[in-house]
Amino acid sequence: MPMGFPAAGFESGLRYVAEPGDVFVCTYPKCGTTWMQYIVYLLLHDGRPLAPGAPLDLAFPHLEEVGREVVAALARPRLIKTHLTRALTPFAAGARYIYVARNPFDCVVSFYHHTRGFPQHYDFANGTFADFFECFVSGEVDFGDYFEHLLSWSALVDAPNVFFVTYEDMQADAHAVIVAVARFLGEKAESAARNEAVLASILDAVSFKRMAEDQRRWSSARPKDQPPFVRKGAVGDWQTSMTPSQARRLLAAFDERTVGTFAAQLWPEIIAAVRRYSS
Repeated sequence: MPMGFPAAGFESGLRYVAEPGDVFVCTYPKCGTTWMQYIVYLLLHDGRPLAPGAPLDLAFPHLEEVGREVVAALARPRLIKTHLTRALTPFAAGARYIYVARNPFDCVVSFYHHTRGFPQHYDFANGTFADFFECFVSGEVDFGDYFEHLLSWSALVDAPNVFFVTYEDMQADAHAVIVAVARFLGEKAESAARNEAVLASILDAVSFKRMAEDQRRWSSARPKDQPPFVRKGAVGDWQTSMTPSQARRLLAAFDERTVGTFAAQLWPEIIAAVRRYSS
């Protein structure tokens, strides 16, 4: 857990009892969490953006940071963010769970820049990508092993109360993903998505340009010499940071850990590109 997260919040969050109507956005860090949170928030609020200066985490708090009591006090439907594995996440048949998966090659690069930029949570402002990469492939980063997390949730891809989507799908066709999320959330969200003007406003609000313009809404302050919280939002950025040797090692881990699972088929084009780069 990040150093700035109170242990009591984590312990309390694990004891939260999920209720029908709760909406969880579940991700491994740096896999599109905030992006999906804001999509869900807007769909359930008729496309109306957050008030000026209002941070998203007040309306959509991080369960294992703030704890059970804060989440339980939310107005219904409760909107809840978590980076917990499926086994640790409070689960109920009547609650809804949206899981966003991102390929591990882009995830590790984004996670590295995220970690550098939060001195209140990490002593890593001057850390190198090579050092962070070793931590990542060993599962010794916040919220643990990437593959354990991915496999714990991708096993529920066919569960009726789980919506599984990839970051890359969101990048390729945000419109289609927003409409699909609305259908999953039910009538209120579907009504918002059926309104062309509302849908257009949501698409604009969750564009990279708009979200990059309003950094304070998504995160606490970061040093000026560090990357912003909303940094690139790109697919394929791994090639700017990763050596062929590193790519080969992470690819071997991907092959070994996902063999025979649904997750193995999630990113065929990216995996093919990594194979070419690392060969």
